[in-house]
Amino acid sequence: MIIDLQPSPAAAREEEPPTSPGLWPGARAASWAGAVPFLLFIGLLLVIPAISVVVGAFETDSGGFTLANLRIATEGPYLSSFIASFELSIASTVLAVILGMLAALAIAGTGGRSRALLQSASSVLANTGGVPLAFAFIATLGNFGVVTEVLSSLGFDPYRHGFSLYSVLGLTIVYQYFLVPLMVLIMIGPIRTFKRSWVEAATSLGASRLRFWASVGLPILAPAILSGAVVIFTDAFAAYATAEALTSGTIPLVPIQIGSLVSGNVAAGQGNLGNALGLGMIIVIAAAATIYLASSRRSARWLR
Repeated sequence: MIIDLQPSPAAAREEEPPTSPGLWPGARAASWAGAVPFLLFIGLLLVIPAISVVVGAFETDSGGFTLANLRIATEGPYLSSFIASFELSIASTVLAVILGMLAALAIAGTGGRSRALLQSASSVLANTGGVPLAFAFIATLGNFGVVTEVLSSLGFDPYRHGFSLYSVLGLTIVYQYFLVPLMVLIMIGPIRTFKRSWVEAATSLGASRLRFWASVGLPILAPAILSGAVVIFTDAFAAYATAEALTSGTIPLVPIQIGSLVSGNVAAGQGNLGNALGLGMIIVIAAAATIYLASSRRSARWLR
């Protein structure tokens, strides 16, 4: 499928006013003043709590230094929680990237008003989760959900064939409700910046639609797809409310384990175990952010 892309860059380009120096001394410093509220927000809600988690991961209950928290966090049930979180996140990412890419390609080829409506719907759905989403799926695909009852009346009970909404597979399906729209929002921009000249050049050389996407389209979009996959992975890895409301903590995911520890389910001498698990999540998110920055820079070379 070749999308009806934007008009040629020459027709769409607008003259940019030349940059000029500040009209008064200190204009550059004044231009940074608008970023102060944002920097304060980042510092108070992200940086300071992250530093507190990192420091607490190496502290005993009495304030001394220890590595025991990290040792406990990487063995037994807590190691299993990291494995389960990775399994859920990888499965959710693969499915969301495929479905999101197909949806983004379809939306990019629609008209202006329809595209704006679909993008707005994606924005809403990408931010929908937690208890309402869990309840909606329980009422639909739960043990006595509407869809489950209809299938049972037709002679096919999914729960007798191994399916369960309250499992990693069930969570993977539920997560698609907000991960697929998020992938659409991430990819719709790069897809719309495709240059018509690329399509025309491939067509003039006799390339079919399949050959165009295999040899030109997907390689160009690959860094953007990787960036989107990283964002999807981190979103699935850190999701808490939906999984907790749907499974009541029966699946040992890392966010659920941390929530249990924060709620007071702590053994003697393990008051900072939650910080150690949080440090593990910070390391995973930091690694994902590094991959995202590298892939987004590579994507920007082509998609401008």
